[in-house]
This record gives sequence, structure tokens and C-alpha cells, in this order.
Amino acid sequence: MAAAEFAELLRELKDRSGLSYGTLAKRLHMSTSTLHRYCNGDAVPTDYAPVERLARLCKASPEELVELHRRWVLADAGRGKKTSGPAAEEGSGPAAEEDPTAVGDPAVVTDVTPDGVPAPPVGGRRRRAVLAGIAVLAVVGAVVLGVQLSGGGGERGDGAASSVQGKGAGGATPSGSAPASASPSVTPSASASPSASGTPSPSPSAAGQERPGAAVEDSSGTPPLTVGIRPHAWESPCDQRYLIDREPGRVSPPPVEQDAPAWVAAHGAVPSGKQFLELTVQGTGEETVVVDGLKVRMVQKRSPLAWNDYAMGYPGVGCGAGVPTRYFTVALDAARPAVVPEAGHADFPFKVSESDPEVYYINADASAYDVSWTLELSWSSGTRHGTLLLDDEGRPFRTSGNNGRPAYEFPLGGSAWQRAGSSPAP
Repeated sequence: MAAAEFAELLRELKDRSGLSYGTLAKRLHMSTSTLHRYCNGDAVPTDYAPVERLARLCKASPEELVELHRRWVLADAGRGKKTSGPAAEEGSGPAAEEDPTAVGDPAVVTDVTPDGVPAPPVGGRRRRAVLAGIAVLAVVGAVVLGVQLSGGGGERGDGAASSVQGKGAGGATPSGSAPASASPSVTPSASASPSASGTPSPSPSAAGQERPGAAVEDSSGTPPLTVGIRPHAWESPCDQRYLIDREPGRVSPPPVEQDAPAWVAAHGAVPSGKQFLELTVQGTGEETVVVDGLKVRMVQKRSPLAWNDYAMGYPGVGCGAGVPTRYFTVALDAARPAVVPEAGHADFPFKVSESDPEVYYINADASAYDVSWTLELSWSSGTRHGTLLLDDEGRPFRTSGNNGRPAYEFPLGGSAWQRAGSSPAP
């Protein structure tokens, strides 16, 4: 059984380390009982990141890291419908003591792991099946932005809610894929890349309202649907973290979710380890519009940001969140990231109209890279079809891995950030 084989290797690594369950759990920022369940085969982690951190704490070899990932993928694929029990306790706490940063030039990506081992196959991934330190993919040179960028723009870590109103794709195929000539493509230039320090350009405003996107008509007129985008929705406060290029004394206390866009803009923050998007898709008339699918477009991959990692949840305070009806995951570390439905949830196509909107939740994970990316939503209505490009107010979404980064948390009722795991047990 795949889950038993996965647990067997976890126990072997744990026993060999000589560390107790309590010590490992504290360093991994999870409960001792959760770690017990993983090692006993009673539960399979829904996210590979804590597994990878555990393996590195136990000094796993490169070969063992690859084998552990293979067993986790098989165990994850063999589970039934996932629940929100143990997963809520995992968190994404302090990273391992070793820094698995992918190497070299921030703009260069290789297809080997950080330890020089060829990356394993990426097929068959589902929820949060990130490689967690396994680097893959050559840099994508052509960037499909689909909206006019004034002066090229720069990377930024903010992103208030936005609304996209039709990036037309006249002449698109029935599947919703537009020909290359129908969608503008922008090649990254110096002005479109982050600075040498990796600092994103904060938004000039901290607006939290939806904004109308630039309406571009397809050959049949304005697309019959709109998409409202919340780049900083939170699956739960305990799961949400941000990387910030500031010391703790210069970072404000964690915001509530509705204030996250302004807080992110003020601190130049970048989602850490994962980004949770909320997409509200609605028709603009009575006619039914078919949402055929979502595709991920990679803009750039770099080494993870070497910034401090700040948790939005308060230590010792329970968190939990139900799995939304339309729930999808994206493994941004994969060679070809794809939008995959959560186990037990429906996949595209879906139908929308003005009176019958849909809300989609996208859980995008990154472990090995600092990733800039966008989404393309294909639609059809009668004889019309096209593609909407979804981004963060005209710029790509940005999500960075956090392995090895100093992690901080803000005690409930406290007055300052402190190192993760240093709070007394409740």
C-alpha cells in the first residue's frame, strides 16, 4: 500500500535522526500528534512542503528525497476525498535548517534538484503536489500578458481585487485556445524584471475594491462575461504567509483578510509558499456562457526570495476552513503547471450567466522558486469564443518559495513579531 510505504520511509528517517517527535514537531511548526499520524501511516500530508522539511531535518540524502517525493505522490493519489482535519494543523512554519535554494543566477533554471539529482516525473500531481526543492523548467521567454503594460512595468507584491472584462480572442479554436496572433505576447525586458534585490514595486494605491479591466473586444464584440479577482484571499489565516524584505521591527502586525491588499502593498510583500486566489465569474447578459477551462502561463522563475517569512495566523489559535465548491490547485514548481481540481471536485467546463455566477478558488503552491505567472480563462457562447487573461492589475501574480527563510509569528495579544516556535505552548 502506497501510504504504508510512504510512512515507512518517514519513520526510518525519523528514527535515524535520533530526534524525538516533540522536537521535530516544534521545528516543523506542527502538532506532535499530527507528526505521529504521518509516521504511523494514519494520515498522508496534503502538502509536500512539511514532508520535505522533515526529511531535511533528518538529513535525508538526495536519493532519499527523490524516493520520498515519489512515495508521497503515490500515497496522495491513493487517498479518497481529502478532509480538512490534519491538514489544518500542518501550517507552513519554520523551514528546515538547511537552505535548499535552487542555484545560481536568479533568471536561470535547471532541471535537476537543488542537490544535483535529476527531478522525478511530474505527472499525476493533484493538491499541492509541489516538488519542494526540485527545480524544473527552462525559463519561458515569451510572456503572454494579454493586456497593455504601460512602459513594461515591474514586478510587485501587492494586488488588490480586480475585475477583468474581456481579453478577446477572435478566431480562437472551439476549445477556446486563441491563435498566437490573437493574444499579445510581451518578451521580458530589463524594465519588466525585478531589481537585483528582487524587490517588487508596490502598488501606487492600496485599493481593495474591484477595478474594471481594459475591455478588448473579440471579433464578435465585447466578451459576455467578467471576472472579479482577489489575489489575496486566504484559505485560512494559519496557512497564509508573506515574504517581506524587512526586519520584524519594521513590519506591522498581521492584518485581517479584507485588509490584506493594503498591508501587502505597504510592505512590498510576496505570498510565501502558496497563494490563494478567488475568481468570481459572471455573465453580463441572459445568455449562458460556458467557461471551458483555465490555463497557467509562466512568466518567469527565479531563486526563492531571501527575505523574512511572516505568518498571518496567531500561534496557539486554531484555524480551519471548509473546502470551497470549486477548488483547484496549481503546482508552480512543475515543468508544466496546470490547474487541477481538488479530489472529489468537478472540473471544467462550467456554465455562468448574469443571474448564475461561479466562484473558483485557486491554490497555487511554490517551494523551489520565486514564480511570476498568469491565468488564461477560455470561454464560449454560441458561435463566439475567446480567452480572458487574468492577472494582478495588469501584472503577473507572484508567489515565492520559503524554504530556509527565517520565520516569524505574532503572538495573540503581543506587541512584536518573534521567531516562529518561540511562543509558549497554550
